[in-house]
Amino acid sequence: MPELPEVETTRRGVAPYLEGGEIREVIVRERRLRTPVPVDFEDHLIGRRIGELRRRAKYLIVPTGERTLLWHLGMSGSLRIARVGDPPKKHDHVDLVVDDGAILRYHDPRRFGFVDWLAGDVASDPRLARLGPEPLSPDFDGERLYRLSRGRRLAVKPFLMDNAVVVGVGNIYAAEALFLAGIDPRRAAGRIGRERYDRLAEAVREVLAAAISQGGTTLRDFVSGVGEPGYFSQRLNVYGRAGEPCRRCGGELRQITLGQRASVFCPRCQT
Repeated sequence: MPELPEVETTRRGVAPYLEGGEIREVIVRERRLRTPVPVDFEDHLIGRRIGELRRRAKYLIVPTGERTLLWHLGMSGSLRIARVGDPPKKHDHVDLVVDDGAILRYHDPRRFGFVDWLAGDVASDPRLARLGPEPLSPDFDGERLYRLSRGRRLAVKPFLMDNAVVVGVGNIYAAEALFLAGIDPRRAAGRIGRERYDRLAEAVREVLAAAISQGGTTLRDFVSGVGEPGYFSQRLNVYGRAGEPCRRCGGELRQITLGQRASVFCPRCQT
């Protein structure tokens, strides 16, 4: 958390305030992030013009001429728009100030996120080069899941969360997609047939598209680029609802641990 819908919501929220703007000031209050903020970060940004913001998996890509910023929100980070004169809050670590007075402000209580430089071809960066396809792209489908799962004893939920298989399907959205597809998260990935993987791929697309349309999911820290919470939490069928009745069959939802992550599912509806 934040996952793909939250990062995409952030991108859409901040882009209109930043794209085409010239960076006039850079303020770094805390360099000790997961990857330390480069010592020359400020010097290389002043006077640069921001290009079209993009997202790859859970990374936000911010072109600034010769160099590109790679931003990751970690476990508790958020990027939001402030204005010149807005006082920073505790854990507001980095500000990019553009020429019309808008500020891209990075907030991260746990400091598990980072902002770093990318030089040259963005796609060749080791953090991006080995990633699988985007789940909402034509490159992701049930055939890919079926092909990559053959012979795998790994449970289907951690298989689905593997960024080499498909990017951006984190714990929340994997649980929700498996529920919609009616698949037990404990089932071995290699024991699931092509038809069920077709349903799962469609469920992944449906869940992620719905989450993006609702501004993501706010459970604790996440806010959008304009400071609003995500409302998809109101539509969660299984995630965070252990012990509650299933909205489909009325049975009790059960929580287990898979891949060191809590996973909630319906034993009746998911087989």
